[in-house]
Amino acid sequence: MNGARIQMQIASKITGYSHLMVAFSGGLDSTVLLHALIELRIKTFPDLKLHAVHVHHGLSPHADSWADHCKLVCREWMVQLNVVKVNIDSKLGGVEAAARNKRYWAIANTMNKQDILLTAHHLDDQSETFFLALKRGSGPAGLSAMASCITFFNSQHIRPLLDISRAQLEEYAKYKNIKWIEDYSNQDNRFDRNFLRLEVIPNLRNRWPHFTKAVARSAKLCAEQEDLLDELLQESLKALTNKDTSININGLLQISEAKRYAILRRWIAYFKVMPPSKKQLQRVWFEVAMARLDAKPQLKLGEYQIRRYHQHLYLLPMLTVLKEKVIQWNPDTILLLPDGLGTLQLDHRGICVRQPKVNEVVSLRFTAHSRICIINRTHSKQIKKIWREHNIPPWERERTPMLYYGEELIAILGICITKNGEAMVHEPFWKINWTKNICKSIIL
Repeated sequence: MNGARIQMQIASKITGYSHLMVAFSGGLDSTVLLHALIELRIKTFPDLKLHAVHVHHGLSPHADSWADHCKLVCREWMVQLNVVKVNIDSKLGGVEAAARNKRYWAIANTMNKQDILLTAHHLDDQSETFFLALKRGSGPAGLSAMASCITFFNSQHIRPLLDISRAQLEEYAKYKNIKWIEDYSNQDNRFDRNFLRLEVIPNLRNRWPHFTKAVARSAKLCAEQEDLLDELLQESLKALTNKDTSININGLLQISEAKRYAILRRWIAYFKVMPPSKKQLQRVWFEVAMARLDAKPQLKLGEYQIRRYHQHLYLLPMLTVLKEKVIQWNPDTILLLPDGLGTLQLDHRGICVRQPKVNEVVSLRFTAHSRICIINRTHSKQIKKIWREHNIPPWERERTPMLYYGEELIAILGICITKNGEAMVHEPFWKINWTKNICKSIIL
């Protein structure tokens, strides 16, 4: 192969894009990809803006020399290169996954607004990914393996070499007299992917020469089935999902088990959470959705949690405890509330409360006494009843900012004003506006 097919394959994937960033490790795959793109820029895409990023994990004693190699290659090929260092604790389990996640975060932080990310995953990688999913007992979503184009943060991630084998990449590199790095750890078959690459797939390919292509076809068929299911379930998911992104348990009870789990999986996928296993989905349903009505169930799912309130399921990030937090506020400034709760400022759109007296310190807190007196009410009321009246879920009750003057509760922002905070006629007043961070809704 003289490289024409590889370049044609890449050209078909990048047409229409003007800014490309290549994830460049210095290994065979990414070196061939970068070289082919440079030749395509000369011959076909003269206006193409091309640069590369190398992520320095520090996991290997050779990491510095690999970074130096990448710098040398990019200098010779006149390609701008960013080398980004990330720190990964090799003593922790799941080093491969941790390295991958850190790598993608580092790459995303390096990309310009117009950049499209290109990685050099190839046909053999696709087979390995398929087998790893098979080992985990994955369904069609997992067996879809790697897509040729996916959303990547606010951009796109393209894999233009998925139809090209490693052997073809080696042939290209030898024909073009390209040198690359060999990572010694790729020969360590203690890692599952290496075991498949070194021990399993070669035997299968010796028996059936076109085996990896057949696996790729199966992965593509699984992906098509998933796309079809997405399309068919779109209206049901939309009907069951509220504007606050919660999902209706009573509605889920009315459909078959298979459809219920398929919808739950797609609801969770919206939040970019690691796809749950069948066992995890069953736990979501039986331990959270079907828990006793008087229970307050929650289930950890990666860095998120699933909770229930008023027969709806909510998927939330792990929340910081703010109960003891006290924040003094100078109202001449905009206050940035903790943990992404938004901002507070004087604003004509806000609630109307009396101005503090000279000796009263203004602060924000996240807890109050068990009973409070609010305006337009004759008697004091338990705060838990106020929460219920306003349908405030339990996890939001200690995350709702409360305005204090000294030790007097003036207002629960967004909920009520106390009698201590009421602005009398002709009395100086403030209008305080709490701008919440907008919760994204599922767009279907």
